[in-house]
Amino acid sequence: MQEQADGKAKVTFSDMDVLNYHSNNFPGHGKIEMVSKTSVKSIMDLTLAYSPGVAVACLAIEADRDNLYRYTNVANSVAVISNGTRILGLGDIGIAGLPVMEGKAILFKTLGGVDAYPFILDEKDPDKFISHVRAMAQNFGGINLEDIRKPDCFYIERTLDEILDIPVFHDDQWGTAIVTLAGLFNALKLVDKKMEDIKVVVNGAGAAGIAIAEMLLNSGVKGENLQLLDSEGSIYPDRIKGMDPYKREIAEKINPYRLSLTLDQAVEGIDVLIGVSYKDAFKKSHIRKMEKDPIVFALANPVPEILPTDAIDAGAKIVATGRSDFSNQINNVLGFPAIFRGALDVRARKITENMKVAAARAIANVLPEDKLNVNNIIVKPTNPKVMIEEAGAVAKAAISNRVNQIDISVQKVKELTKRRLEFYNEYLATLTPIRKELGKL
Repeated sequence: MQEQADGKAKVTFSDMDVLNYHSNNFPGHGKIEMVSKTSVKSIMDLTLAYSPGVAVACLAIEADRDNLYRYTNVANSVAVISNGTRILGLGDIGIAGLPVMEGKAILFKTLGGVDAYPFILDEKDPDKFISHVRAMAQNFGGINLEDIRKPDCFYIERTLDEILDIPVFHDDQWGTAIVTLAGLFNALKLVDKKMEDIKVVVNGAGAAGIAIAEMLLNSGVKGENLQLLDSEGSIYPDRIKGMDPYKREIAEKINPYRLSLTLDQAVEGIDVLIGVSYKDAFKKSHIRKMEKDPIVFALANPVPEILPTDAIDAGAKIVATGRSDFSNQINNVLGFPAIFRGALDVRARKITENMKVAAARAIANVLPEDKLNVNNIIVKPTNPKVMIEEAGAVAKAAISNRVNQIDISVQKVKELTKRRLEFYNEYLATLTPIRKELGKL
């Protein structure tokens, strides 16, 4: 895809390669399918799988609601729900964004062993959207919100988190924030700086920017050392222009001196510069104003706030982006599959701030100290260890916060996660040759 002047993506002829790949590798319809856990080879199989056998399970659930988690797939299911109002790089395209939700479902399954079901609701009104999700939530063990425009995304997530007794997680906020924090944990080790001492600027006060600021505060960064900027400059409580309730809320925790700064002013003497804004927002002159051993996370996609080569040329010690073709990719996929894996396995009622920080620390710690360097501050999503350790850490934090509804050891969660992933990958390998044959038809 190419970026147009309006910032949206434009499909070009070269993208036919992608479409051809989809046609050849996902024959039939799309990227996902429903697969049964049992066969129906005999009348007895049919009787037990459906009528009249299902009635027994139905009556058991009616007698005890907890049996829903025993006799259905609710315990291992997540709904990936959007209204298509902010599809990555494409904007408000509604149901056309369904391939994104299907892609997310694949990652849930292959990396976390979680069965995820994609939905795009035909509803832009936030209150009606909340009502729809509330009505369907009893069918799932968790809700992953995706690609919803701001500020609706904040209101929707918080409201659902309050009214539902299952985990609700908006990945565009917390997924980005968790993996950003994981990368920063390791980056700080390399420059021998501590979270409580660093000065940070986050450029971009949308869903991801506010979430990153919140997680930095929860991880030890002092409010007086944190600046959050949008297109109008630094955020502070008394500012009038461009402020919404969610910006005002975070503003009360940072920038206590009510400083009104431009980005050029805010970067003076800081240790860390994080961008979740727009391409070319950072200049070499910004980095040259930073403290010794500057850390720059330029996370705008598809074009970062500054190219890594330019940032390093200006003196940056460590640079991360959201792209896989550069070193140190901050990739949300490191977060959500294992976060839900750990939450589901303890049947958590919600995902707490401690669970999010625990996920970030687990991601960071999977990378061995002897492998840690300026071009390798974060583990790859394909590392088989990361999801196992992260799921265990999330489960442990849930138990510590007393939001778990079943008792299970952290070691058991890790063992089950490992076995789930091994089983599914072996199963997938047996189907690959068949699917390739189908693709030729």
